[in-house]
Amino acid sequence: MKVLMIGADRSVKGGVSAVVNNLYRAGLDKRVDLTYIGTVVDGSRARKLWKGIRALIRFLFCLPGADLVHVNMAADASCRRKMIFLRFAYLAKKKVVIHEHGGDFPGYYNLRCHRGQQRRIRRILGKADRFLVLSEEWKTFFSSLLPDVRMEVLQNAVFLPPEEKRDYGGHRVLFLGRLCREKGIGELLAAAPAVRAAVPDFELILGGFWERGSEDLQARAAALAEFVYCPGWVGERRRTELFSSCSIFVLPTWFEGQPISLLEAMAVGLCPAVSAVGGIPQIMGTEAGFYGEAKTGVLFREKDEKALETVLIRLLQDEELQRQMGQNARERIRESYEIGRYVDRLTAIYEGVMG
Repeated sequence: MKVLMIGADRSVKGGVSAVVNNLYRAGLDKRVDLTYIGTVVDGSRARKLWKGIRALIRFLFCLPGADLVHVNMAADASCRRKMIFLRFAYLAKKKVVIHEHGGDFPGYYNLRCHRGQQRRIRRILGKADRFLVLSEEWKTFFSSLLPDVRMEVLQNAVFLPPEEKRDYGGHRVLFLGRLCREKGIGELLAAAPAVRAAVPDFELILGGFWERGSEDLQARAAALAEFVYCPGWVGERRRTELFSSCSIFVLPTWFEGQPISLLEAMAVGLCPAVSAVGGIPQIMGTEAGFYGEAKTGVLFREKDEKALETVLIRLLQDEELQRQMGQNARERIRESYEIGRYVDRLTAIYEGVMG
């Protein structure tokens, strides 16, 4: 089976590229004849535009020989960009699988698109042979939007590393991801001084790059440099080191699909403190709308600085609770989110689409 897959370039700092790189590591390209085309890169608008043009030319060159087109898509510019590729795939009468990764597609569709754009989205996405989403919540939303398309939930997955001895008595908390308001960095920085007052050796590590427009947040982090560290974007080797030196993973995001960073943190046994949005409750083994302590970590309401502060203090002051939740989180990944099962499921979906 010849699969032509498109999405963010594998060098991009983000979730889609992490998913694609994991698929290659897990051997999807050995199971199918896989061609991957990156449609966007990090950098300036000019660099992104040039990448998009070259990607479209290569896509048109590869399209005639493909059996199936797999489109990794998010919201906003990603959606608009991918709809161009989708039009050509439909014209070539190819089987199409759309894989929606964006955590804020409802906001994009309902708030940032006018009616004409909404009709175009429904028309183009509605022609797909299969539509993959990251959670039951997104399945409900997209089923109402695209009632004639077959929907399937395909949750993200990660590798399960060898188990290592972890010190849950340390007081280092780790965040990984884009540093911006939508990831809850404002609430995290607002809560940090109170957490430090309650736990004097508390340290917060913000791993990631500062997004444009987040200069005020960056200044607030710099003002707390005594215990807030910003090492920049964290590559694989440095990420492994940070996972080993921390015991709590925090993600106070406002919206989310299914964050790879959370899955990776759970896989190594970190104790999660996360907002209950998007596909996160499903990852944690709870129902949507659940707030409080679960077996695998603690969930709190997004944009709630006080709740975040209370959760972090509670966990930092209870080493045994951290240990239990961290170990349960790792077991949750072993049972439901290991990459080998993901590849099996994805290839079965391909086979089902091809008939």
